[in-house]
Amino acid sequence: MANQVIYGRRPVAEAERGRRRVHRVWRSPETPAEELERLCGSPDHQGVVAEVDPYPYADPAALLRGEDPLLVALDQVQDPRNLGAICRSAEVAGAGGVVVPERRAAAVTPAACKASAGAVEHLAVAHVRNLTDWLGEAKAAGFWIWGADAQADSPPWSTDLTGPTVLVLGGEGKGLRPRVAGACDGLLSLPRLGRIESLNVSAAATALLFEALRQRS
Repeated sequence: MANQVIYGRRPVAEAERGRRRVHRVWRSPETPAEELERLCGSPDHQGVVAEVDPYPYADPAALLRGEDPLLVALDQVQDPRNLGAICRSAEVAGAGGVVVPERRAAAVTPAACKASAGAVEHLAVAHVRNLTDWLGEAKAAGFWIWGADAQADSPPWSTDLTGPTVLVLGGEGKGLRPRVAGACDGLLSLPRLGRIESLNVSAAATALLFEALRQRS
């Protein structure tokens, strides 16, 4: 696999103290802004760009072997910025990892690294071929599987999120696919008092993660 070119002050700083090898760093003013943008393909480089090893995806089976772990599974979340934002919240909340499908889903791209503020350098992110099958493995390993659905009746604070838990969130616009929802032990929703129908998936993930953290504290 080819090396990755990541950008942004925080993503590069976290890569430098993370698990990936950093091969080279370009910084302004030594490197002109136009050259930095050419190197990374984005104007959002904040004056620093780095070449690093390919992203080291985790073993999805290994995520199931932690002690009372809290995991996040994403069902075809396709915007890398949403993936990055979810990873940032998951890392801050102390989650054990994030699981994403190999197909029709965002990967840990430079844009995801930027949106995560470098959190992906410290968080385990795993690819799975079939999310429903992996959720079945998680259930067999003793996990409770809770899906986020705006139409569900149960708020997260009425559900015990203190044991081995997987929070499952669906893709932008479509939510959870029926088979994935059917693999969950139950569905949760956040109360809505405003006029719009739902939260962005990354905002919903943050609310659920920190409710789980509150219960575990």
